[in-house]
Amino acid sequence: MGDPTGFMTTPRELPSRREVEVRLKDWREVYEDFPIQKVRDQAGRCMDCGIPFCNNGCPLGNLIPDWNDLVFRDRWRDAIDRLHATNNFPEFTGRLCPAPCETACVVGINRDPVTIKQIEVEIVDRAWSEGWITPQFAAERTGRRVAVVGSGPAGLAAAQQLARAGHDVVVFERADEPGGLLRFGIPEFKMEKRHLEQRLAQMEAEGVEFRCGVDVGTDVTGAQLRAEFDSILLAGGATAWRDLPIPGRQYVGIHQAMEYLPDANRYALGRLDRHPIDARGKRVVIIGGGDTGADCLGTAHRQGARSVHQFEIMDRPPEERPASNPWPTWPIVYRTSSAHEEGGERVYAVNTVEFLGDEQGRLRGLRAVEVRQEQVDGRPSFVAVEGSEFELECDLVFLAMGFVGPQPGGILEQLGVELDDRGNVARDDDWSTGVDGVFVAGDMGRGQSLIVWAIAEGRSAAAAIDRSLMGDTLLPSPVHPRSAPLR
Repeated sequence: MGDPTGFMTTPRELPSRREVEVRLKDWREVYEDFPIQKVRDQAGRCMDCGIPFCNNGCPLGNLIPDWNDLVFRDRWRDAIDRLHATNNFPEFTGRLCPAPCETACVVGINRDPVTIKQIEVEIVDRAWSEGWITPQFAAERTGRRVAVVGSGPAGLAAAQQLARAGHDVVVFERADEPGGLLRFGIPEFKMEKRHLEQRLAQMEAEGVEFRCGVDVGTDVTGAQLRAEFDSILLAGGATAWRDLPIPGRQYVGIHQAMEYLPDANRYALGRLDRHPIDARGKRVVIIGGGDTGADCLGTAHRQGARSVHQFEIMDRPPEERPASNPWPTWPIVYRTSSAHEEGGERVYAVNTVEFLGDEQGRLRGLRAVEVRQEQVDGRPSFVAVEGSEFELECDLVFLAMGFVGPQPGGILEQLGVELDDRGNVARDDDWSTGVDGVFVAGDMGRGQSLIVWAIAEGRSAAAAIDRSLMGDTLLPSPVHPRSAPLR
């Protein structure tokens, strides 16, 4: 335990965000640097609990009290070793994970929890800057070949683990660069892509091969994969987005979030001279109140949108945990992201019922209605509030309502894998699809979830693949396929 009284004497503190008017002029990350002494002070707030609920709150099983204590004692090199013992990519999770570990922190029962996520990112950023993170080579090669379909966090974690076990790993990515949503879904202001690039360089040095611009199922068939590789891991994510099939959906100016955000990243990175969907001077409505909606919000602000409204069908959450939502469950409370600080209006308990257009087929507005939640035939439903209908003028609408599962057909059909009752790829306790040599990890098998679950599943599936190829494995398996998410 670093500081025996730290949780009582040191208040929770996070790095400051750059001023809104400054950060809206660029695509850089929004946070200022955090002094090392403050990081150590925050690590000293950890109680080193006899039962560290934070470990269980994290799907990766991160050894959080261990590296908190090491940071407090200024043993940063040891801290990155403990962090890497469970997490391949702490620079990703430290920036993008919603931190279920912090909501499970024992200090959080009656005080502000430990700043676990910030300490994590400070450890890994220092390790990169000091040159402590280098390629980790397998002691010997096995001669076995594994294909990983998808280069998001699940695919990358599995690929790195399998390469370190000595297998020849090829990662297939249909986009022109690897990273999946880490590259083209997450805006630069949330995670600068230099963090992704340095990790990909490490993986390539370790022997991982990336084949980009390859649409598996079209450019390469399932039969070709089975002929070339000993095992196949499906890690293509849940990329089938949820649509809003209401009257007027055909009007020009209505886009899915994942039609908008990837090119925004390409523009921010200098890959495009102009953004094909530009919000500059436009009245924007974002339908969906989650993280993807907030990413659209921050992107529209940086493009110079005239106004932005973000719709959410659920009621506005409370400011603090209600009694029905106790520690250590995920708290359903009102949150303000950096994008929300930058402007826009959040509208709760509202449902869009029609898009309105002009004679040229262009979007000019929408019609919506306030809703309340009720039980209808024993099921929770959203019922329109009588007399609450309204219209709102808008030029652009972004649909950010989540994803319903993996893209059907294609490689899934060619390999003959089965789907479960939710439309995800079915799997057993060994991460196998039931088709010999074909495994699945991440959102493709779990459904839309958190980055920590994706990395944890990638690591676990890698262990299962290694065991199937070699008869045994030394790779860790942090989660079970049927683990329930904490949120």
